Amino acid sequence: MDLIKIGKFIAESRKKKNLTQMQLAEELNITDRAISKWECGRAMPDSSIMLQLCELLEISVNELLTGEELEMEKYNKQVELNLIEMVKQKEASDKRLLNMEIVLGIVGTIFFFTMILLAAFLDLQIWARIVIIISAFILFLLMCFFLVRIEQVTGYYECKHCHHRYVPTYKQANMAMHFGRRRYMKCPNCGKKSWQKKVLSKDEK
Repeated sequence: MDLIKIGKFIAESRKKKNLTQMQLAEELNITDRAISKWECGRAMPDSSIMLQLCELLEISVNELLTGEELEMEKYNKQVELNLIEMVKQKEASDKRLLNMEIVLGIVGTIFFFTMILLAAFLDLQIWARIVIIISAFILFLLMCFFLVRIEQVTGYYECKHCHHRYVPTYKQANMAMHFGRRRYMKCPNCGKKSWQKKVLSKDEK
């Protein structure tokens, strides 16, 4: 999506309604700096306020995402293109998050073992060793819970039996046996348990 084009369209639509950035911000219960970021093409309106913004500016969500007013014959085609673009952006964002999960896992593991080695080989009092070891385990566990959260919300898991793709709950993902990014879980569609692989797209390609 062209953020610059979308930003200019928001600014034009706002001016047509004779609204200042401050007035529009007050209507949306946000700061005028957020409006400025949109109109400069540095950010997109959050999905939670997108409908309200479109109502205030009297434009459609599709026109907002396209960055221009659409004639009826172009409308349906542009809806499809915008949906495809949004899916692509989500997949790219999920891929970045999964890559970040790997980096954080490696860094966290190195940090954990470094603290354990320091506690083992430095000339410290017993209480200091215990504090370092306990702190290392607590930080390592917190990191693991955070990494599971990243993996749970990015992409989907695919059932080996019916190939249904879904997002499990955090509890399901956290409690399931796993090997790499494969988790042994019960499919909500067919009810069978299997080793389910992580995929980024909702549909098979």
